[in-house]
Amino acid sequence: GSHDSFSFYIDEASPVGPEQPETVQNFVSVFGTVAKKLMRKWLATQTMNFTSQLGAGIRYFDLRISTKPRDPDNELYFAHGLFSAKVKEGLEEINAFLADHPKEVVFLDFNHFYGMQKYHHEKLVQMLKDTFGNKMCPAIFAHEVSLQYLWEKEHQVLVFYHSPVALEVPFLWPGQMMPAPWANTTDPEKLIQFLQASITERRKKGSFFISQVVLTPKASTVVKGVASGLRETITERALPAMMQWVRTQKPGESGVNIITADFVELGDFISTVIKLNYALDEGEDDTT
Repeated sequence: GSHDSFSFYIDEASPVGPEQPETVQNFVSVFGTVAKKLMRKWLATQTMNFTSQLGAGIRYFDLRISTKPRDPDNELYFAHGLFSAKVKEGLEEINAFLADHPKEVVFLDFNHFYGMQKYHHEKLVQMLKDTFGNKMCPAIFAHEVSLQYLWEKEHQVLVFYHSPVALEVPFLWPGQMMPAPWANTTDPEKLIQFLQASITERRKKGSFFISQVVLTPKASTVVKGVASGLRETITERALPAMMQWVRTQKPGESGVNIITADFVELGDFISTVIKLNYALDEGEDDTT
């Protein structure tokens, strides 16, 4: 999986997202385009677009949706500090890949919503229907979802929706079925301790589970590396330790399930995670 999957494109001409604190809003109002260029270096956690991510092996997408302030069209955008592409365009890109690869399955995790009213949720639900139709798998028990089941039903998309709206729509899986504990640290050692502890505590059945191999910069980190950005300041330096943890994991009920990272093309992250699946053939009986 990819963290902030849509952030390969961030529009520096867009307004600041409504979820940003007043300090950031003031910073941008004073320094304008220069501030947004610096923000982009820390907000962009991916470089590959959806099609490239899918081609490389990514199957879980972390999606955050927002309206734009004073937008007469009430359009929906991906957003992380600044705005990214229109949601409709991103979904169509993913659907085009699925149409060409009928046995592939993706997880779309809509986990943050900003500035959205009931009308906007209705618009997004309709957009999902129009784009994916019967490709979407209705919500059932997580441990019943095998690839064989999905292939038989011709389902290719599981949509997780972290809003009460999910309870009203059969093809929306409730957000609690896709927990993603967040370490919120810049320290690789603390991150690994957190990841290990969260796996130990995860529920054995009834939900999927995300291990976020992601370091989160503090304000002081951003100030020190303001011109270099997230990738150079944090992600690349911590990569060896984080990859060592990934390599030692086991998949299955008491192990890892979905693993997400920033800049998924770095090192051998994708191939390493995919290889973990083969451990299921070596005595593991969990095929979820």
